[in-house]
Amino acid sequence: MTKEIYPDKIPCMGKITGRLFEVRLPPQRSAFLWGPRRVGKSYWISHHFLPQQKEAVLLDFLKTDVFSEYASRPALLRERYQNHKGPVVIDEVQKIPQILDEVHWLIENRKLSFLLTGSSARKLRRGHANLLAGRAWRKTMVPLSCQEVDEMDIERVMISGMLPPHYLSPNPVEELRGYVADYLKEEIVAESLTQNIPAFAEFLRVAALSSSELINYVNIARETGVSHKVVRTYFQILEDTHLGFRIAPWKKSRTRRMILTEKFYLFDVGVANYLARRQPRLGSSEFGKSFEHYVLMELMAYQAYRNPELAVTFWRTSAGQEVDFIVGDKELAVAIKGSSRAHEGDIRSLKALQEDGPVKRCVVVCLEKEPRQIEKGIEILPWRMFLDRLWAGQFF
Repeated sequence: MTKEIYPDKIPCMGKITGRLFEVRLPPQRSAFLWGPRRVGKSYWISHHFLPQQKEAVLLDFLKTDVFSEYASRPALLRERYQNHKGPVVIDEVQKIPQILDEVHWLIENRKLSFLLTGSSARKLRRGHANLLAGRAWRKTMVPLSCQEVDEMDIERVMISGMLPPHYLSPNPVEELRGYVADYLKEEIVAESLTQNIPAFAEFLRVAALSSSELINYVNIARETGVSHKVVRTYFQILEDTHLGFRIAPWKKSRTRRMILTEKFYLFDVGVANYLARRQPRLGSSEFGKSFEHYVLMELMAYQAYRNPELAVTFWRTSAGQEVDFIVGDKELAVAIKGSSRAHEGDIRSLKALQEDGPVKRCVVVCLEKEPRQIEKGIEILPWRMFLDRLWAGQFF
């Protein structure tokens, strides 16, 4: 683990220009809106959803008086809003799982529309709460994309990450420190997701260090000081609270023996680097790893907002050949290089992938200034150009 000390302040280079996320609820339709803490769900509701829904009402369970009122008597929801005409927004719905029985009744019998937000469905599932059995859409909000800010310093983003308050802060490290403490307090302790908080806190550090690598439960358990079964539970907690996700391996090779182990990534590159005590600088191996993580964040944002059915996998053979990401059914293969120049050696795995079956487009994403082609069917693209083309729909 690096001993480097973070700077106290890192000037913010830009501002948020708007969010790509949207939910348009037709009459009598409802939706769950999930996402990690501080991703911007409450801000989006108050500044985008409610102004467009003049008859909407908001119940915020973070307010202690509202929480205590409905926690002691969930039937108040039905008694107060069974004749309501507009949508009902319930923020932090996981705090009162029983309220979902009333939501279900109002959807079925009064055709009400609900927007239900939260940062974790784990408490709901563990308590066998009513998840509405397909009566509500599932939407997810993720950290900022480069398309949502006016300027971006890629090196700074490796430290701040892309959660809105951290990205905008002149002291993102202090924000990150508070974020991790609040996560442990509010999500883990308050929701009783695990009793061994010191072990889970150590697991967070180890998970950050191994983010983007093949999951090795035994090694992580050894470093964390718990059993590998407990480690599996901890990974599931991260997924349930939207602080991480798995990337599956590509399994359809015709001629090669493939690695079938999944990879795990934390949801935000800034959170990952803070937990791992990394301060990536251009040209370092740590920057390369973080740069790969950041590009994946953009791919996952594109998936969440534009194409939820789009698969994102990685290709790795038992001989060690690897392509960072395959998007779709070999529609796009992406190799990430955190360097200012891509070389012939950087495309060997892409060429091996092409030999294993047709790939529509192969791209090396790097820090070069101009696009070029060094092999038939393989493009070299500057990272920002690649992301602009991705969001413009040029790959799918």
